[in-house]
Amino acid sequence: MPHSQIAHRAIRARDGQRAVQRRSVAVLALATVLGGLGVGASLSAGALLIADVTGNPALSGFGSTMNAVGAAVAGLPLARLAARHGRRVALASGNLLAVVGAVLVIGAARAEVPALLFLGLAVLGIAAAVQLQARFAATDLAQPAQRARDLSLVVWSITIGAVIGPNLIGPGESLGAVLGLHALSGIFVFTILAQLCAGLVVWFGLRPDPLLEARRIAAAAPALRDPAPSGSAPTDLVPQSRPGSTRAPQFLAIALVALGHAVMVGIMAMTPLHLTHHGGSIELVGITISIHIAGMYALSPLAGIAAGRFGAIPVVLAGFAALAVAAAGTAIGGDSVFIVQTSLVLLGLGWCMVTVAGATLVTSLTPEAQRPARQGQSDTTMNAAGALFGAVSGVLFASGGFPVLSSVAGVLIVLGIAVSLRLRALARR
Repeated sequence: MPHSQIAHRAIRARDGQRAVQRRSVAVLALATVLGGLGVGASLSAGALLIADVTGNPALSGFGSTMNAVGAAVAGLPLARLAARHGRRVALASGNLLAVVGAVLVIGAARAEVPALLFLGLAVLGIAAAVQLQARFAATDLAQPAQRARDLSLVVWSITIGAVIGPNLIGPGESLGAVLGLHALSGIFVFTILAQLCAGLVVWFGLRPDPLLEARRIAAAAPALRDPAPSGSAPTDLVPQSRPGSTRAPQFLAIALVALGHAVMVGIMAMTPLHLTHHGGSIELVGITISIHIAGMYALSPLAGIAAGRFGAIPVVLAGFAALAVAAAGTAIGGDSVFIVQTSLVLLGLGWCMVTVAGATLVTSLTPEAQRPARQGQSDTTMNAAGALFGAVSGVLFASGGFPVLSSVAGVLIVLGIAVSLRLRALARR
């Protein structure tokens, strides 16, 4: 075949790949908007619901803990399901299981059975695992230089639903009263509807499946997939398919994402209790969590662009710096709503930078055939870390409030900075 025909065919194939990628990102973004409604609502209401049902505020931290446990347990199975059957099957299945979790929460609150409530929140945590896998799905067909940007666009799409979600606590109470449910569990009715809609969008819209399409393209024309990073690609990433490369950088990238997530979950989980202990209303809790979640997601495209231009590790380090300022603010905030809310915004922004750039690192440092498994390990590890620190956060908060909790979070931040510097040293070699 003449060289000109081969080149023309390659250009057409690449244009087709880009079109499928744009469609995939749009579908993933829409599904994530809907799914974000349920996640944002459940995180803010879970702690208050546990405190009310159990009568023990010290257990309220287990709301985010059980949510994180569910996400952690689901991470690897969803990754395996994606590896065998594609992203569409894995994501839609996760949405359906999250619906089951919301139903369990509503039933447990009505019957006042704490054990069933914890189980329901854990199963509902699968919704968070779905969101995490959706951001990785956005990288399946992306070119290396656009990988961080496309990933961050899906992360950004969580903003709409996640910001609105906590503010549904008030309407949820009214709905719960109408339906004869526990007042704080009414919001989980919205969660059920949101997860069902998200699952339908993924099932019918994510065609062709991005992971399966990426494999088909790679098998048909390996030269069209994963070209060597150009000058616009992150400068601190090693080639993703480098034969014989060590796994150490991959696991370090997983570790720094986990540390950043643990800090965010631990501090955020205790914010509702801190505010209500200082006379804050339910509405104030909803507003505070909303602006925190806005900090987590609203500027994620900028984090993705920065990671693509300056490198992922500098963005991760900037994220840990923001987390450090946030921890200091919550430690000294006391009854100042302004300081606490500002700190929560910085907490979300720091998490965003660490998560977006860290997920890009995990993907770029891993050979293509191993990515679903390694991405699943990353999701499981970060959620396990969040679950562990979320569980400890209630005890730390009960013993000394935010000053004690934020001091322990500071230790994790320092460790995250050390891991980032080690990873940068390995990348430079």
